[in-house]
Amino acid sequence: MNTIDILPVAMPTEYAPGPPSGHWTYADYAALPDDGLRYELIEGVLFMAPAPGTAHQGASARLLTYLMTHVEFAGLGRVFAAPIDVELAPETVVQPDVLVILQANRDIIAPSRIIGVPDLIVEIASPSTAGYDRREKQDAYAAAGVREYWIVDPAAQTVELLLLAEGAYRSQGVFRGQAIIPSQVASLPVPVVQFFNV
Repeated sequence: MNTIDILPVAMPTEYAPGPPSGHWTYADYAALPDDGLRYELIEGVLFMAPAPGTAHQGASARLLTYLMTHVEFAGLGRVFAAPIDVELAPETVVQPDVLVILQANRDIIAPSRIIGVPDLIVEIASPSTAGYDRREKQDAYAAAGVREYWIVDPAAQTVELLLLAEGAYRSQGVFRGQAIIPSQVASLPVPVVQFFNV
């Protein structure tokens, strides 16, 4: 088997200098050296994710553009894109691909990071992060109370909309092509196909 055919995946890291796995806090995370790697903290466990590819970056840029136009420029809230730290709890720090904070929650925006729960988080899945986005991150977002979560798949050119209900996410469907996402947080009058380089 050729090692080129094996993709890196998001996984817990044991080699970073710091406390034992499961005991990391934001202070430990913030003290990491800037080594060019992408780290996140889920319930005290430090994860390292591979750098995103070009399809991921294209979808991210397009989503950011539409969300900026229909949320931020419309005066409904703020939109941010990775890299930005979102401290959901002292032991859970993530860097979502794109996030929305509505006007009513603007007080969670601090100069150095977001401290609290965004209204909408968008993760753009790739082969190396799809499992992580659907397990660890989805569970962390539900536990924190993120009310809406989009999982974007550039390869399939789809967006799955998940809404929080009674502490768990319920899928509202997987949208593609000319479908409009029925978001409760960020109403975009844009067909899903526009989020991808077609």
